Amino acid sequence: MGQVTTGRTRTAAAVTAAAALPLAMLTATGAAADGVIAAPDAAKVVPVQVTGDPAKRFNLVILGDGYTEAELPEFRAHIDKHLNDLWTIEPFKSYRSYVNVYAVEIASAESGVGCDPGLSSPRPRTPLGMAFWGGCREAGPQRLLTMNASAARTYADLVTGTTSGNRQILALANSDTYGGAGGTYATASGGNALSALITPHELGHSLGGLDDEYDYYQRGVPGGTYTGPEPDSVHHTLLTEPQMKEQKAKWWRWLGERSESGGVIGRYEGGLYMTRGVWRPSRHSMMKTLGYYFDQPARERMTQRVSAKVNLIQDATPNEAPVGADRVLWLETMHPTGHELSVRWTVDGRELRRARGARNLDLARLRLAPGAHTVEATVTDPTAFVRDPAIRGSAALTRTRAWQVDTRVTTPPADVPAGFGGTTPTDRPVGAGDVVHAETTHPVREIPEIRWEIDGRPVRGGERSIDLERLRLSPGTHRLTARVGAQTRAWTVDARPPTASVELSRPAETVRRPGRPPEYVFDGPFTMRMTTADDRPGTVVGEFRVNGDGWYNYFGWPTDSSAPFLFTENGTVIDHLSYGGIGKGRHTIEYRAIDPAGNIGEPKRFVATLR
Repeated sequence: MGQVTTGRTRTAAAVTAAAALPLAMLTATGAAADGVIAAPDAAKVVPVQVTGDPAKRFNLVILGDGYTEAELPEFRAHIDKHLNDLWTIEPFKSYRSYVNVYAVEIASAESGVGCDPGLSSPRPRTPLGMAFWGGCREAGPQRLLTMNASAARTYADLVTGTTSGNRQILALANSDTYGGAGGTYATASGGNALSALITPHELGHSLGGLDDEYDYYQRGVPGGTYTGPEPDSVHHTLLTEPQMKEQKAKWWRWLGERSESGGVIGRYEGGLYMTRGVWRPSRHSMMKTLGYYFDQPARERMTQRVSAKVNLIQDATPNEAPVGADRVLWLETMHPTGHELSVRWTVDGRELRRARGARNLDLARLRLAPGAHTVEATVTDPTAFVRDPAIRGSAALTRTRAWQVDTRVTTPPADVPAGFGGTTPTDRPVGAGDVVHAETTHPVREIPEIRWEIDGRPVRGGERSIDLERLRLSPGTHRLTARVGAQTRAWTVDARPPTASVELSRPAETVRRPGRPPEYVFDGPFTMRMTTADDRPGTVVGEFRVNGDGWYNYFGWPTDSSAPFLFTENGTVIDHLSYGGIGKGRHTIEYRAIDPAGNIGEPKRFVATLR
């Protein structure tokens, strides 16, 4: 769902291997059932993930509605499921370190939310007044889950350091009914089989400003033909592929590449609720079919929006007045989970190549000529998720800090002992592919050295970070230690990938050939139940893909998360949408698991022949 600014409505999250399951996407802050706002001291703020000062981070504030005091453990379980799915999806996976997550637990006197599932259903009075049908409106879409925006802000404001500019509100309803909304704020039902997949879609709207790619507005009713001008949407167009390339417009930089959501980036008709006359980049992606990833054009936009919520330069040597040439200049930067930021230093416009990547610059070693000089540090995010130079050069992905240096200025001594500053959180395991960082204090005339160890063995890291992927750690649990002087910080490294297994319904035949995956022959529909496991607690996400298409989140079955996924020749129609259509013939199905630390298990595969 997205923010509504034109009066046009949108639909939200979808699911199935072949089609989208829409929610009516107006705004999560529209009309809602009456709420009873509890006193602020009746709500409890619970930090779920804290990566830094909330004033300098992107803060995801998760509110719950319709959960009684006895049901708050269920609210916490819903948060765990939603977040663990979110952290498997790019760009949230790579930029998890930019995000603080806070839960606001608000005990409701009554259980559930309004008009769930029908207009004649009860309308409990809850703190956020959440309700389906666009707030219990007869003309509202059934899946549109709205809330009282004023109440949401009241509770979100309890999270110290967060503001409307650095946070995103997500409200979870105590409901097993499929539904949600986007807009300024996002909503989702907490307990539906597909709920955790609604959240990233809604954030695509609320945070990314992305549009729906559905080719219909009401289920079972095909959309018409688009007759408007070239859409403002970054992922919809009227242009042909040659025109995109010629005009260097829309997703021209990604054309012809394998889509992150399956297939190839190209031009696929349908979107903006219209069946014809408008085109999107991929056959299916997060904004059309929940369960798949964002494709590259959408991922680029989401990367831009997440990054824009923080400053790549978190802190630095003060630059209000000229500084002496006898001191150390320092930067504290953001640290993505999966890669390093680049740092470029210049003196009077000349690059210091030997200082490339450094967060500290010892001016005394430069032996500057007498007089005044300008020193600049430019921090850039080199992520491959962004190709548009305008986005790369924007404040979201590039920041510069400048100092006036005067050799006549003498820096007064300061007693700043070497020690640690902020670090990658140590209260949860890090993954074997993570980049772990550690900041230090900032003595005036020295650069504290960080010494890294794995299982007691010294290893080389960067100046302020270490890329664990480069260490090629053996499967298992390891201990990463950083030392500065007499101080230490330690992390548990989870390098053991999770596992996934599948249980199929009984085949008519089983064919096994040496060196090939097993083949199962079915004379009709068959089911697949996936089970995931890990050596640590937390929700493990399962995924599968068919014939090399995009990886698809295994959620069980749309109507029952405990039921296996059903494959049939033409798919199963549920509420005007088809699920699990696989067609007759031979199909290769791969499956894998992703654990809470971000480790991805080795995919396994089997062949299913439907005859």
